[in-house]
Amino acid sequence: MKRIILTIICLTFLFGCDDTTSQQSSSGSSAAPAAVQENPFQPFVVYSNKGSRDNHYVPSGFMPNGKCLSFTDAWLENCHEGRTCMKIEYDVACSREDQKWAGIYWLNPANNWGNQKGGYNLEGATALTFWAKGEKGGERIEEFKMGGIIGDYPDTDMGMIGPVILTDAWRKYSIDLRGKDISYISGGFSWSTSVDVNSETCTFYIDQVQYE
Repeated sequence: MKRIILTIICLTFLFGCDDTTSQQSSSGSSAAPAAVQENPFQPFVVYSNKGSRDNHYVPSGFMPNGKCLSFTDAWLENCHEGRTCMKIEYDVACSREDQKWAGIYWLNPANNWGNQKGGYNLEGATALTFWAKGEKGGERIEEFKMGGIIGDYPDTDMGMIGPVILTDAWRKYSIDLRGKDISYISGGFSWSTSVDVNSETCTFYIDQVQYE
């Protein structure tokens, strides 16, 4: 009788250990690696094609007055992507007699220099990217910029690159937005240059502007 009881105790002990080991093994194998979180921000387009429903912001902030600028967002020749791109011509000779610099801001709503509500919440974007090239190469843009609008309804931050010396081939440029507060941006994109860094007419092209 004692032998039977002793055998039962031993078997119970053995099976109990195996079960515990099995549970531990199962528990270890079921642990999945942490999921890699992707940036949920979807590309937010400033310009893709003339008249595209995806476009946001309006090229309406001509600086200082637009007098020495020629601009079209429906250029059809040798665009980087899509049907159209933007062509800008800065007349340096004209500007020498005016305020010696020029630029354009893409604003929301049009002509909004911070005197009215507008703008977009762009939180989640890590960069503003665009493609650009010069007519001949060597054209100098003092800065490409986003944000920076002041007034009663100011932008929450700004970012820029420059000076940029363009080549005669399309090249992608990027403005780093990491760590910036872009929860309210009415100045979606801009560029500016001057007579001091361009000895002759500065003609250049821009395409595919977007936050990503």
